[in-house]
Amino acid sequence: MKSHQDLTVYQKSLDLVEEIYKLTQTFPSEEKFGVTSQLRRAAVSVPSNIAEGAARKGSKEFSRFLYISLGSLAEIETLLTISTRLQFLKESPTLKEEVIYIRRMLLKLIKTLD
Repeated sequence: MKSHQDLTVYQKSLDLVEEIYKLTQTFPSEEKFGVTSQLRRAAVSVPSNIAEGAARKGSKEFSRFLYISLGSLAEIETLLTISTRLQFLKESPTLKEEVIYIRRMLLKLIKTLD
C-alpha cells in the first residue's frame, strides 16, 4: 500500500462524509449542535481513523483504528435511524447500502491485516 489515499474504503468513506454534510444541511436549525453535529463528526471519524491507522507502525495498530471506524459507522446508522424517526429525513436505502458496503470493506481489510 502506497498511502491510505489509495484505499478504496478511504475514498468511499470520504464520499460518505460529503453525502452526510449535504443531507444534514436540510435538518432543523435547532439540531445544529445535536444530531447534525454528531452525525457529521461520526462521518468524519471514519476516513480520519483509516488515515491515522495507516500512518501507525504495524498492522495491529492499523487494525485497531479500523475497528474505531467500524464503531463510527454503527453510530452513523443509529443517527440516521433517529433522524428518520424524528422525521428530519426520509429513509434512504441507498445511504444505508453505502454504509454497509464501507463496513464490509473495513472488515475485509481487517481480516487481511490479522
